[in-house]
Amino acid sequence: MTGIDVVSLAASAKKAGYRVYATDYFGDQDLKRLCYESRSIVKQMPRRDCGQLSIDFKPEDLLQLTRELLKNNEIDAALLSSSLDDSLDVLFELNDMIPIFGNHPSVIEKVRDKMTFFQEIKRLGIPHPEAATVENFEEAKEKSKDIGYPVLVKPLRGFGGAGIRKAQDPRELGQAFQNASLIDEKVSIQEHVSGIPASASLISSTNGAITLTVNEQLLGLKEVGQEEPFGYCGNVVPLVAIRAVADKCKRMAERVASHFGLVGSNGIDLIISKEGTPYVIEVNPRFQGTLECVERVLGINIVETHMKACIEGILPTIVKNPSVFCVRLILFAPNRSIVPDLNAFKEVRDIPLPRVIIEKGEPICSIIIEEKTRSSALKKARATAKVIYGKLQLRIH
Repeated sequence: MTGIDVVSLAASAKKAGYRVYATDYFGDQDLKRLCYESRSIVKQMPRRDCGQLSIDFKPEDLLQLTRELLKNNEIDAALLSSSLDDSLDVLFELNDMIPIFGNHPSVIEKVRDKMTFFQEIKRLGIPHPEAATVENFEEAKEKSKDIGYPVLVKPLRGFGGAGIRKAQDPRELGQAFQNASLIDEKVSIQEHVSGIPASASLISSTNGAITLTVNEQLLGLKEVGQEEPFGYCGNVVPLVAIRAVADKCKRMAERVASHFGLVGSNGIDLIISKEGTPYVIEVNPRFQGTLECVERVLGINIVETHMKACIEGILPTIVKNPSVFCVRLILFAPNRSIVPDLNAFKEVRDIPLPRVIIEKGEPICSIIIEEKTRSSALKKARATAKVIYGKLQLRIH
């Protein structure tokens, strides 16, 4: 398996009985414990800097690390986590080295080409924000005027919400365009739909698609050190919504998955407007950050379910109505910090080596909490976060 962060995916695969090999960015302790062998871009060492994701991560590095793993190991299949959705050359090469169990790169290409994707779902009658791709600021001004302010300005290729800014007028558009173009030379100008950020987690096969859960997305939370206003901070599974709205999300997600021929585990990001209309934002054609929360809420194994869908075309029968809520909360460093030993926290995932240095704004760890209500789960996650932040040591130099 490969991606920026694969701890939850590795845990699911191991529980399903597979021998796990992984390549990732962070190289956290719990990943190494789960894997037969792994390779990571970051080489964590006490009192050494873990770097900056936006600068140090390159998709090609995951490919090279995979080649290193293959020198001494026979690996049957590749499973995809986040970060490679828009790196098509890397995906095609990876698929030549190890078959990707899930969507073929050609399918991923179709759903990640934003303009073609929106044209297709418009033809299906599925609501989506109006959007346009631009390559310079003059085009950005023209398209923003056509769409109508406020707009969201997004790097065409990116992940985790990095570089996304809201612009209320041409003045704000200039700074927003500059931020986005630092990440990718092509920029998307998108209609801003005000509402609840959500996602649908699905399992798909050639026999159809089924929505496992509709989830609440946590974005831009300054309380956990997230500096990006639309940066991904975790999720709440399931989303608290009236039944009719949740059912709309499910039907919409399943139509998209079936239309594009998606297979295995897939996620679809949505915005639910104040009027209760879901708008499709994008497809994440691989395992999602909601993985462990969905498993806990439904009592299933996502990797096992994914493999059955891909190999046998079998879709799961979901008989359990969620009776619990599960929160994933991602913590980011509020300052350049030395991290304590987090192994004592049973709720913590993505555990860095004790005494490593995490730069301001970089991820520290994730907290996974399961409770009977949304509010109690969030309250407990925030309480755990407060304890962890209290143990960080400020590092000036």
